[in-house]
Amino acid sequence: MDVSLEIVVAMSIATFLVAGLVKGVIGLGLPSISIGLLALIMTPAEAAAIMIFPTFVTNVWQMLIGPHLVALLRRLWTLMAGSVAGIWLGGGVLTSANSRLAACGLGVALVVYAVIGLTKVKFSVPRKHEVWVSPLIGLATGLVAGGTGVFVIPAGPYYQAIGLSKDELVQTLGLSFTISVIALALILWRDGVMHLGNATGSALCVLPALAGMAVGQIIRKRASEETFRRYFFVGLLLLGGQQAIRNMF
Repeated sequence: MDVSLEIVVAMSIATFLVAGLVKGVIGLGLPSISIGLLALIMTPAEAAAIMIFPTFVTNVWQMLIGPHLVALLRRLWTLMAGSVAGIWLGGGVLTSANSRLAACGLGVALVVYAVIGLTKVKFSVPRKHEVWVSPLIGLATGLVAGGTGVFVIPAGPYYQAIGLSKDELVQTLGLSFTISVIALALILWRDGVMHLGNATGSALCVLPALAGMAVGQIIRKRASEETFRRYFFVGLLLLGGQQAIRNMF
């Protein structure tokens, strides 16, 4: 896409301020928002490359705060392994020459994520079935992430389906996103997308993301998280629908 450097810089800063703010309020959404918005002016693969460092830094912090890390690793390591395998297998879609396919897939993934969030569909998976369901969910999540850069489908609903507490869920999302973003970064580096220019741009976007998170945490104390969450999913639905329709034909 032929967009001036000034527009890319301004859009990147604004995107991560917004994405960080949303993450500060509801604890998720940074990868989905950042890739969804940046894909309006660049390919999804380039958007994913810019997203790497802000996502890594914010999710390492989220992963390490809390006492459940070791227990979650023991319980969900097969899902994490499946996710890495899926990203490795699906990464070629995101970095292929046919960027329209990846952009359409990104739009569909955002729409599915938004619909699940708005309808509050809930599933339940008994603990005894996790041994075989977890690696399949991980593989599916990795394939979606490898093709679109979005890490939360279907793993996000699955984490709720296995009965994680609120604190466990927040820490699990941090753990899952950290592992996934490392795997995705390696794919992007392998295929030449994570070059010095994109890596530098990604590093510079860490500060806007952290600033947005700080503001979001202030808003969370004063505003209705449920109302904010609803607007977040409506926004994702519109953004994803626009992406899918624009690149489908």
